[in-house]
Amino acid sequence: MPVRLTDDPPNVEGTLSDLGDGIVANDAFYVRCNFAVPRLDAAGWQVEMAGAIERARAWTLEELRGLPPVERTITMECAGNGRTLMTPTPPGTPWGLGAVGAARFGGVRLADLLAASGPRDTAVELVFTGADRGAVEGEGEIPYEFNLDLATATDDGPILAWTMGGQPLTPEHGFPLRLVVPGHYGMRSVKWLTRISVVEQPFAGHFPRKYRYHGERGVVNGTPVGSMRVRSLFTWPGDRERLSVKPTTLRGIAWSGHEPITSVEVEAGGTRMRARVGEPIDGTGPVTWVVDWAPPGPGSYVLSVRATDAAANHQPETPVWNEGGYGNNLVHRITVEVD
Repeated sequence: MPVRLTDDPPNVEGTLSDLGDGIVANDAFYVRCNFAVPRLDAAGWQVEMAGAIERARAWTLEELRGLPPVERTITMECAGNGRTLMTPTPPGTPWGLGAVGAARFGGVRLADLLAASGPRDTAVELVFTGADRGAVEGEGEIPYEFNLDLATATDDGPILAWTMGGQPLTPEHGFPLRLVVPGHYGMRSVKWLTRISVVEQPFAGHFPRKYRYHGERGVVNGTPVGSMRVRSLFTWPGDRERLSVKPTTLRGIAWSGHEPITSVEVEAGGTRMRARVGEPIDGTGPVTWVVDWAPPGPGSYVLSVRATDAAANHQPETPVWNEGGYGNNLVHRITVEVD
């Protein structure tokens, strides 16, 4: 069952077993909120397109549905996933490893809305504003806003979604409309959209300033948190699971925001095995993996899993550390007891 970490705003961590088939049920999907969840009425809702465009206007959901529809399975991961595995633990929501999920999102391509709006040659990026607001020390009350560079915005990937798993978005997941940016950590997939501004100067708002790497070895201070780092997880067995002394199949999931997954290696009791990796779910989602293991006898065993993508990115053996607690994609280890 999902674990509620905070109530106001709601932050809920999913369970790794719910990732087993790759796609997570809506009611088991993790929830990440910076401010209280706004309650919006779809009947009177509009999203405003403004800024450095030729055709500024407000769009209703019905008008957006007039654009070509698209539906994709997309992995979404909080940048703070794995924060509690860092030493010392940085401040922030105390995520374990359950702040990730994959869902089938439906809506329209952001690129199609941009094409209908006519961005000017001077445009450099887009700023997405949500209906959620709250107080930030030193800045007063602000809305949640995040930016996206024009090249990514005009790519085929990002969508403006109003369905998730074939159902309308729930309030916690951004009803009535949210941005979904494949391959990027979830802070960029702004929920409860009310405004999309095409701007001619880089946006320097609170949240793009907050989501930057500071103090991480090998990373330039101030580097924006962007694409998801390669990661793999066990979805079965769970940590501290009790198994019998007989052949069993270990299962998991893997993804990367940079390139496709090329290999997954599992180590069990000192034996390394190459897992069988499936095709990306629906061609756009994460991959599942399986490996057969025969425990040599009763005892306690440490199992670990490590993924590599086509750009040769792989998971580190020890936790990364940075001031914000972002991007900790260390090798996943569990302990099982074999009777």
